[in-house]
Amino acid sequence: MLASVIRLPFAAVLRITRFRWMGACVLLLALPLAALAQGGAAQAPAPVRFGILPLGGAFESRNDWDPVLADLSRAIGRPVSVLSVTSYEALEQAIQRNEVDMAFLSGRMALDAVTQRRMQVVAQVTRHDGLPGYRALLLARKTGPLNTLSGLLADPERWRLARGESRSVSGFIVPQLQLFLPHHIAMETRFVSEVVGTHQFTALAVANGEADVATNNTADFERFRGQFPVEAARLHVIWESELIPHAQIVVRRDYPAELQRKVQAFLVDYARGKGPRGDAERANLKALHDLAGFLAADNSSLLPAAKLAYQLARQSAMTAQWVNDAARLNRLQRIDSSYAEQSAALREPGRH
Repeated sequence: MLASVIRLPFAAVLRITRFRWMGACVLLLALPLAALAQGGAAQAPAPVRFGILPLGGAFESRNDWDPVLADLSRAIGRPVSVLSVTSYEALEQAIQRNEVDMAFLSGRMALDAVTQRRMQVVAQVTRHDGLPGYRALLLARKTGPLNTLSGLLADPERWRLARGESRSVSGFIVPQLQLFLPHHIAMETRFVSEVVGTHQFTALAVANGEADVATNNTADFERFRGQFPVEAARLHVIWESELIPHAQIVVRRDYPAELQRKVQAFLVDYARGKGPRGDAERANLKALHDLAGFLAADNSSLLPAAKLAYQLARQSAMTAQWVNDAARLNRLQRIDSSYAEQSAALREPGRH
């Protein structure tokens, strides 16, 4: 999928021009001439490049994060630039290319960043409901031909699915693991058609009659209700999952320890103060997916995500077709061994 990529420093912007090329929406930023004129001056500190998990539109996500990241920039004394994309895949590719120094990621992507891309967890988000996580959902139209879970499971080949990308915990991994595979339904192959996108995209697809059922989650559906009340009123929940741990903030492992401490201290203290400044910070977080704040965390906070990935791999292996039982057993043993090694690494002191 082509992605809209937004990289902009927290500096004055004269103009944003939108155009389309090869089907991708690209945002061009015209920077002040003064900034260009300073090219020959002393080198400023390199910006911290912050990658944003695509929960809504790329431009909307960037705007939501702007106030918090502007405060972060002041706190650590370095500019912060934003990478906002339209897909999990685009963000994953940017991390692989070392174009991201710090990121807001859900469990599976954070797990991959830590175990494969030399990043580490510094904080985990909290929400106003006080719960340690959120739940995956399935949405259907209240008045559509499909409005019950039993109807979905009885004849999946009849229905059109709108789901998240394969790295999305609530948009794919948890529904596949906790609902569909136990009923011998593979999300990728059993439905008459499928479309893949953000949680906002999947909810709109069902609300507008372009799909019959959508994966989503409690946090994003609550946000969807506020942004699209007319469309949300057409939908209802037909299934919800067990609790899923909240997303994490990860930072490059090779960043100086002092900078990592500053980042973590900023996040942990953010929106906890009194007075106008604290009120403004709390308003920033509430607009940002209704977050309440951040808790100090390390790589061990990814153990639930590792367990989910392990369970999904085992469930997929158990339901797949194999040439013989020995091949299946060999695959399961490799899955068990990999999970044991991963869990030990996430608990290892000094790596978080």
